[in-house]
Amino acid sequence: MSNSSSITHFLLLAFTDTRELQLLHFWLFLGIYLAALLGNGLIISAVACDHRLHTPMYFFLLNLSLLDMGTISTTLPKSMANSLWDSRDISYTGCAAQVFFFLFLIAAEYFLLTIMAYDRYVAIFKPLHYGTLLGSRACVHMAAAAWGTGFLYAVLHTANTFSLPLCQGNALDQFFCEIPQILKLSCSHSYLREAALLVVSVCLALGCFIFIVVSYVQIFRAVLRIPSQQGRHKAFSTCLPHLAVVSLFNSTGTFAYLKPPSISSSSLDLVVAVLYSVVPPAVNPLIYSMRNKELKDALWKLITGCFSEAINCPSSSAEHL
Repeated sequence: MSNSSSITHFLLLAFTDTRELQLLHFWLFLGIYLAALLGNGLIISAVACDHRLHTPMYFFLLNLSLLDMGTISTTLPKSMANSLWDSRDISYTGCAAQVFFFLFLIAAEYFLLTIMAYDRYVAIFKPLHYGTLLGSRACVHMAAAAWGTGFLYAVLHTANTFSLPLCQGNALDQFFCEIPQILKLSCSHSYLREAALLVVSVCLALGCFIFIVVSYVQIFRAVLRIPSQQGRHKAFSTCLPHLAVVSLFNSTGTFAYLKPPSISSSSLDLVVAVLYSVVPPAVNPLIYSMRNKELKDALWKLITGCFSEAINCPSSSAEHL
């Protein structure tokens, strides 16, 4: 039996003991990680550089890409490093930092997704007041509120989780430090306070989800009455991907934090964790840009502009010489 004060490190889940499969896991996660960084980085660059995208919807999308890059950077690099070096260790301080930053970014992202649903609702139902309700100052305030709320949420849960006495060893059945896995190591009944906070948090998340669903039901009803097929297509192309991402994120996250211990297993926990922590940051850039003509045009302009500069730079240098 060990006490939390004597724990200096945790042991993360080892995907496999076979060296070849460890390297396969490393390269797979590396590919996902680089794809997520590239996709979200392109969206951030396109929105920042193209003045046509300086609108509330794309401002929130830029914030979403920043949060996605931070979220996936919190979990995957340590897991990749452990697979590469055949290790399972993460320091106590590193685990606490991972929990804090993951909760901070994931909570801020969920509040931001709720704001994005409100943005689409106002754009369709109150287009004449859109500039007033979602002016630049209001957008900055709402984005700051999402980031600030996520920060306070992370401080509360991280402080509460790591104040619990841990008496069940230091092995976590997950590839990153996740609160439900840490609670399994706590002494009898000492985890109930944090478990109650998690239930309250999930209820809050469900409230946001209900708000998002009701907003989109109203949006879809209004969109179906639009006589223009092009108008319906544009509305659905921006709303349906958002709803799909929120549904995946909410269902898997809720299951991960509220599932009964009787159906818990390492493989199931791993799949669920990947679905809510790795998949959304990796696929968000594709989902939001795939059917969005304005964003695709801005991305194409950005990419072709970079290639043109790369081609012209050597020739200009040669002429200068």
